Amino acid sequence: MSSTQLQTNPKLETDLREIAQDIVRRAMTGGASAAECVVREGDEFSTLVRLGQVETLKESGSKSIGVRVFFGQRAASTYSSDFSREGLDRMVSSALALAKITSEDPFGGIPEASQLGSLSADLALYHEDVYSLPGPDRIDYARRAEKAALDFDPRIKNSEGGSFDAATGHKVLANSHGFVGEYRRSYCSVAAVPIAQTDDGAMQRDYWYSVARTLKKLDPPEQVGKVAAERTLRRLCARKAKTAQVPIVFDPMVSTSILEHIFEGVNGDSVYRGASFLAGKLGQNIAGDNVTIIDDGTMPGGFGTSPFDGEGIPTRRTVVVENGVLKSYLLNTYTAKKLGLQTTGNASRGLAGTPGIGPGNYFLQPGTKTPKELISGIKEGLYVTEFLGHGANLVTGDYSRGASGLWISGGEFAYPVEEITVAGNLKELFFNISDIANDLEFRGSVAAPTIRIEGLTVGGE
Repeated sequence: MSSTQLQTNPKLETDLREIAQDIVRRAMTGGASAAECVVREGDEFSTLVRLGQVETLKESGSKSIGVRVFFGQRAASTYSSDFSREGLDRMVSSALALAKITSEDPFGGIPEASQLGSLSADLALYHEDVYSLPGPDRIDYARRAEKAALDFDPRIKNSEGGSFDAATGHKVLANSHGFVGEYRRSYCSVAAVPIAQTDDGAMQRDYWYSVARTLKKLDPPEQVGKVAAERTLRRLCARKAKTAQVPIVFDPMVSTSILEHIFEGVNGDSVYRGASFLAGKLGQNIAGDNVTIIDDGTMPGGFGTSPFDGEGIPTRRTVVVENGVLKSYLLNTYTAKKLGLQTTGNASRGLAGTPGIGPGNYFLQPGTKTPKELISGIKEGLYVTEFLGHGANLVTGDYSRGASGLWISGGEFAYPVEEITVAGNLKELFFNISDIANDLEFRGSVAAPTIRIEGLTVGGE
């Protein structure tokens, strides 16, 4: 069956809903006190073109199902990609058998019926045009992105390729409180990874990409290739910087990492375990008053948008940090019970296991200055374009990461730098965000603009 047929066949949709509800019924008939079922179906296409030649070409479709059952406070889950009657029977009976022998957890269970629901507005998550391009045109997207990068400057001598990806997904969730919800998503991206070389043979690579839910919002491949080339060329002839304490500016591609550290800190799992530097800090100042962080799973077309979370709770907008004050943790039903709070609709889950916690569209509120204005006030400083490795301790807040980027001198980029470290402490770092630019752009579910931070040490020569 072709991808387009899969997306427009109403019988198939009813089947997925019916299958999910049937699995829940079977679990309850088997003696479960509560049950939920997730069914997922999707198509993926991906191609990589290197030096004009197609290097990889993948197209796949998948369908899978998972069930979680409860016997009072005991729970177990199983999953399968076998949709035959025998396969589904085996999946349900395994889950029922396992649940009888697992240990009890007083905080387990599915959400109360009154909490369940689904946003009814059109969230613009699915666009059929993602699969409308014929195969040769998809390959051409990848080829055009790479060609634009290679043609941009004679110093671009090689490439790790241009790529084009497209995917669609369909998810159904049903549980024993009578909830049945479903939604579909689409996604496409184009990227280029050029390699530049100096006359003495020193090489640098960088990349750029565009991602969207519809082809109409994807940047032209030529634009993607050009930006990838510019980002690569500015890294040539990099040197080490002197060790100093200077203002540090994070490019939007790396400023999201700071936001992710806060996400890990407000994640209900790490909070109730006491493994977070933000445990016990609700209502307290944890950042400067220019810092407001929002998690919003309801934004139309967002990469973190869905009508309901992994447990069937309607998604919502949660202010996590407001003017520096920690207002909310991000929780699913389980962690909310553990902490004596209410879920924030942030349950995320695969096919099996207990739900985790994931972001909606999670972002740092932008400021008013352009990135150029933000940089122009810095006499000497560092503009970070890439971090290497993970160097944040979420219990103590200690922070140290390898980095590369551009040295700022007299308010302008002076020369590229590499093999340096950036160090400080997360507890202080969030108070030291002295400026936030206006260039917020979502390239995933987590986004942040350009930010300036004081008080960090650049470790170099």
